[in-house]
Amino acid sequence: MIEKQKTIKNEVSISGSGLHTGEYGTLTFKPADINSGIIFYRIDIDGKPAIEAIVENVVDTSRGTTIGENNILIYTVEHVLAAVSSFGIDNIIIEINQIETPIMDGSSRHFVEALKKAVVVEQDAEREFIHIDSEIRYYDEKNDIELVAIPHNSYSLEIDIDYGSDILKKQNAYLNCLDEFEKEIAKCRTFVFLHELEYLLNNNLIKGGDLNNAIVFVNRKVSQKELDRLADLFQKPKVKICEGGILNNLELHFENEPARHKLLDVIGDLTLVGKPIKGKIYAKKPGHYSNVEFAKLIKKQYNNNNNKKNKMTKVRQFDLNKAPLYDINQIMKILPHRPPFLLIDRILEMGEDYVVGLKNVSMNENYFVGHFPDEPIMPGVLQIEAMAQTGGILLLSNVPNPDNYLTLFLKINNVRFRQKVVPGDTIIFDLKLISPIRRGICHMRGVASVGENIAMEAEMMAQIVKK
Repeated sequence: MIEKQKTIKNEVSISGSGLHTGEYGTLTFKPADINSGIIFYRIDIDGKPAIEAIVENVVDTSRGTTIGENNILIYTVEHVLAAVSSFGIDNIIIEINQIETPIMDGSSRHFVEALKKAVVVEQDAEREFIHIDSEIRYYDEKNDIELVAIPHNSYSLEIDIDYGSDILKKQNAYLNCLDEFEKEIAKCRTFVFLHELEYLLNNNLIKGGDLNNAIVFVNRKVSQKELDRLADLFQKPKVKICEGGILNNLELHFENEPARHKLLDVIGDLTLVGKPIKGKIYAKKPGHYSNVEFAKLIKKQYNNNNNKKNKMTKVRQFDLNKAPLYDINQIMKILPHRPPFLLIDRILEMGEDYVVGLKNVSMNENYFVGHFPDEPIMPGVLQIEAMAQTGGILLLSNVPNPDNYLTLFLKINNVRFRQKVVPGDTIIFDLKLISPIRRGICHMRGVASVGENIAMEAEMMAQIVKK
């Protein structure tokens, strides 16, 4: 099933103070065109400069994630981006009339509620995912921070936190899919230790902070005089330490709310890779800096894979009158397949990391009897099988006595059908290794073409086993 890109139907606004600046402002979500991505606009500045929400535009991660272009900045974007990602929104305009997004209650809840009112709608364009096809790992040995991405058929996350504190003990949180975000994660608020809060207050760094937008953990003895001072600073009649070492500013939504908020931050920061992710994310003691560095690694792998794909996407041309490397009789000595399930006629070329096969599609193919007999089209699954048989030639050519082996599928990914294949067509299968063959496992990307046009493309993994 093809997933479509999404935007919102209606414009919607939300207002509040920025955490660090204390400035009151308004953030407005607006619909955006296909393939435009997530773009912030500073409408309080002449020319309404745009800042694209991508990891290349991150300029600071010290007290939240700040993005900027040409010295125009927006602070604390992670809670907004987490809400946008939770709805699977690909394209959206976010206008803001100050330097910082509203902190609200320190969670994503208010942004989620706003986007629900905006109504998420599909657009007439296919979503493009970042598929994690091999392990990606970030590790900060000094601080024992680790983030790992592994292949998975959806986007899921698991977070562990450990601050070495008797008050805030080790915690774990997980999210199986983004559909659960609103219920399980959105309302989880940011948190801070009292000594960090005091530092921020003393350095005039949280002008918009109050005791309603952060969980405050007290991990040391505090005098009544200090508590009274905090009450005065935050204009509260009284401040006290509750059971569990938390100031009486609020009650926890979940016992592991801090870990859940860290998961929220990871989702928001990883939104900056620019496309939705399909993979499982594990993070130990994540923070904004590590999240952003990890996002850079994910995007680097994606770009590297795309560069490899683009090198093959252009259809290569072959001399079909040239004597083949293997004819049909030679192919049958390598492959165990026989008509009507032998689906390639010739091998045109082969090297250490590539192979090119050919099939002449005839009206006499047995499957045309039942597959659209009045308008015969070669079934897509048989195109994949023919491509796999071409790849099997390369795989089996690396072993002695290939007739003693079978080739079995392990995985098929990123299949795209571009045009139909009909009787009279000559279909060329051009395959190249994605990684070297190891332990009898072959991972290849193939392009099937008819003339100068791509008919189908796919990534396949297979393994040879003895009969």
